[in-house]
Amino acid sequence: MPKNKRPVPRKSANSPELKDEQHTTELCALALDLADGEFNHDIVADSTRAELAQKGLDFQRLLRKLLNQGKDEVLYGAVELARDESRDGYRYLRNAIEEGAASVILRREGTPEMEIDAFAIPVFVHSQGGLDPACDFQDGAAYDALLDSFTDAGLESPKAKVVLVSHAYDLDEFERVTYGQLHAMVREAAQSLTEKKIAAAPALERSMAAGWSATGFGPDDAAVELRFLLGFAMKRADDPFYKVPAGEKAADAYFAQRAARYQQWTEQHAPLVARCLGRGRGDAPLRLNFLYQDLFFGAREQGQSEYATLQLLSALNQAIGARAPDRLSAVIAPFDVDDEMVLRVQLSEGATVLAHGDKPLDLGADLELEVDDLRDALASIGVAEVLVALRFNADGQPVEPRPLA
Repeated sequence: MPKNKRPVPRKSANSPELKDEQHTTELCALALDLADGEFNHDIVADSTRAELAQKGLDFQRLLRKLLNQGKDEVLYGAVELARDESRDGYRYLRNAIEEGAASVILRREGTPEMEIDAFAIPVFVHSQGGLDPACDFQDGAAYDALLDSFTDAGLESPKAKVVLVSHAYDLDEFERVTYGQLHAMVREAAQSLTEKKIAAAPALERSMAAGWSATGFGPDDAAVELRFLLGFAMKRADDPFYKVPAGEKAADAYFAQRAARYQQWTEQHAPLVARCLGRGRGDAPLRLNFLYQDLFFGAREQGQSEYATLQLLSALNQAIGARAPDRLSAVIAPFDVDDEMVLRVQLSEGATVLAHGDKPLDLGADLELEVDDLRDALASIGVAEVLVALRFNADGQPVEPRPLA
């Protein structure tokens, strides 16, 4: 007679696994309710507003707890749940987690409330032969001057304390940093800025442990590589430098001034950044193209998007070859690749399809802005005739193509 199989033990009510599952579901459910309430704020009853306010407190409390505990499986699981339920809920939850992971509020009795944020600056580095990792952040004087420039040039408040990681991260290193790990890095930075003694920073050290990914550049190759400068800024939570004005025009002027200061910083201090990055393996000087300073995940998304665009353009340029690009046309439309949405660009000469390239499309992205960015990118390589379609079908054919206005 066959032996009876041992029954699979059920998860106890107090098991860590069951608690994680409950927290995943709870965080997602709260985010969906809050996103829905935010969208319908003008039509909900007063009692519903009070209920939503309490849910907002519960959501923030649970989110802080999960971040402090480094519960990445719960956080990413909740984001995936929201992704399948609601676009608005997905955006709300992901934005809240990203902002929460990159910031820590410091409260001590008898002292003003402080806030520390992780910011990053993506920069594309043009060199001969690719950057030499042995030269990364070896110029101490350039590092000190660059660190001072963040407050001197008005990127951060004059009263802020800023620390800059003496390492230029590549994209693979940045993509490996999780919500929980970044939050731990921010707490380590806060400790280093508030304590007199040097403390261990295992999360920060782990973020740099793998080093740059290997490249196949030859010594004479023209190389373009993406690097990120990572810093932490600690300031009073009520510092007026960071307060965005309430009016729309005043807010627009505030951000325009910040953008102008940043543009001036990139022009004035690019040589310092280049000295910190060292040099390429060849003799040509480094050339730098900066993207905008943002919190960690916003900067990473900028870099990922621009890097994907450059890869797409490189593939299309190869297909163009010696053809005149102004005689070609392109169609842009969403396409499903293995259950992942992309924006596909199909390049044609008359009725002949020359090539196509894909750019990842996040559910939370603004489709119209993404299409506009690709149109600008195509114009940069000389392709002016651009159409949009509802989608590409399973056979790779555009559905209802029309000229892009």
